[in-house]
Amino acid sequence: MFLILQVLSVFLVSIAMALALAHALELPGKMRLAKEAYLTVQPIYYPGFTTAAGFGEGGGMIATLLLLVLTPAQTAAFWWTLAAFVALVAMHAAYWVLTHPVNKFWLRDHDLRGFSAGFFAFDPLTRSAPTAPHEDSWTSYRDRWEYSHVLRAVLAAVSLITLVTGVALCDASA
Repeated sequence: MFLILQVLSVFLVSIAMALALAHALELPGKMRLAKEAYLTVQPIYYPGFTTAAGFGEGGGMIATLLLLVLTPAQTAAFWWTLAAFVALVAMHAAYWVLTHPVNKFWLRDHDLRGFSAGFFAFDPLTRSAPTAPHEDSWTSYRDRWEYSHVLRAVLAAVSLITLVTGVALCDASA
């Protein structure tokens, strides 16, 4: 059972990292887009990324926390797993603090349905969508969105690397 939890944790954190990395890798190309092209391209991420990211991030945090609780304390594996969990929580926090308000701005004129509609309407910090930027300041929203995903990709990579290290060390000590 413990082995299944280890594999599941790595799998779910891998999904979270893959999605964050995909956004980060798009940055150079998207930064070259004019406003109209950027605003046209931006909504393509919803709802696919929403469902997969929720599955990977949410499931990854739960599975990693369970793995942490079941990993013997005071072992190297415990501390590596703790680092993975902290990085995942930081990644998730970066989304809610930095990315989510900008998503609400990008989607303010779109009619979302189902899970995506509920997800983007939710805001644990109860903020409203940012107002429309001036013609010359829309890039501040773009930059915040793009660079927040680079930060999330780094945190996800740290989480995946430390989680795999913890799993390897736990197996090595068995």
